[in-house]
Amino acid sequence: MRPGLSPGDGVLALRGGEPRPGQVRVFPDPRMPSRWLIKRVGEVCGEMFEARSDNVDAAGVVDSRQFGPVPAAGSYRVVWTVRRRPG
Repeated sequence: MRPGLSPGDGVLALRGGEPRPGQVRVFPDPRMPSRWLIKRVGEVCGEMFEARSDNVDAAGVVDSRQFGPVPAAGSYRVVWTVRRRPG
């Protein structure tokens, strides 16, 4: 999710709300539901949204280009970010 978030950063997320383009959301990985993903909302189509990575060139990046649109139900809206202290 870099540059928006870096490894070690924390987030506070609330369930629900309508996805809006540019918003950051947390949701279960459609291909591996035990893993959670944090992605930026792209296009919104009804009850589904496109999950976009901020760093599409990163090794192993996974987003809607691989698994398609994500249901808004069961996703969380990121409302607070805690930056990891360097060092």
